[in-house]
Amino acid sequence: MIVSIEDIQNEIIDEFSMFEDWEERYQYMIDLGKDLPLISDQYKTESNIIKGCQSKVWVHAEMKDNKIDFTADSDAIITKGIIAILIRAFSNQHPKDIIDANTDFIDKIGLKEHLSPTRANGLVSMVKQLKMYAIAYQTQLN
Repeated sequence: MIVSIEDIQNEIIDEFSMFEDWEERYQYMIDLGKDLPLISDQYKTESNIIKGCQSKVWVHAEMKDNKIDFTADSDAIITKGIIAILIRAFSNQHPKDIIDANTDFIDKIGLKEHLSPTRANGLVSMVKQLKMYAIAYQTQLN
């Protein structure tokens, strides 16, 4: 059964609502980063670095059965947690669903307001990059 992006986002919102304060949420994000499907070293290249992030974030996308499979890594633990959340929401989904996906869940978990301005910009860049991959793959499908 395919789980929709919206269902995954709602799961993430529920998980974050279990924590009382932002210390716990940051810890949870760091833990999510540890479980991130890691990008293989051959893809840790300049062309896979997300521009606009203060830390280094590499993302690789591959199409499998008309779904995009994302892997990533970062040299910063919080950033790794952020990209882990995004990859969880968007990986193994059809490109069109990723393009059309709403990203309100980021505001609902309060992520943007608890990040430094440079990290918040990085978050926006990550979302844009994942959607750019989806647009590129959708074009191939058309």
